[in-house]
Amino acid sequence: MILDVLENAHRYLTLHKGFAQAFEFLGRPDLKELPVATYKINGKRVYAIVSKDPGCKKEDSLLETHEKYIDIQLVLAGTDTMGWKTKSLCKQPSTKYDPETDLQFFMDEPDVWLPTPGGAFAIFFPEDAHMPLISSGQIHKVVVKIAVNQA
Repeated sequence: MILDVLENAHRYLTLHKGFAQAFEFLGRPDLKELPVATYKINGKRVYAIVSKDPGCKKEDSLLETHEKYIDIQLVLAGTDTMGWKTKSLCKQPSTKYDPETDLQFFMDEPDVWLPTPGGAFAIFFPEDAHMPLISSGQIHKVVVKIAVNQA
């Protein structure tokens, strides 16, 4: 898991070959004006989801993990207090892994809470269980999904 601000995105370009396309999209000058939708960047290998969602309470949320995709979650407005726990320590699955949605949920409690304000992003790898959208207000964000396997 990585937490940083967009101006430092260049530091992470070598971590995965899909990151350059992802951060190029996140650097768009019109990003905050894009309508809520899914945007293809490189087919199913790299795509973005722009959302405006009401925040949830910690007690009403679950940790989630993905196996096929890395998430780069950039907050545009609001503060998303994201929970984190390493997946290997999650012992209370709520669902089985669903390869269609690339999701599995866990009832474990996060070990860390990361208040992520507008302009900051979090990167979650498959080993990172995360609980996004924790807020008392609305969160405007972009989640870029990067396929782990780019073949």
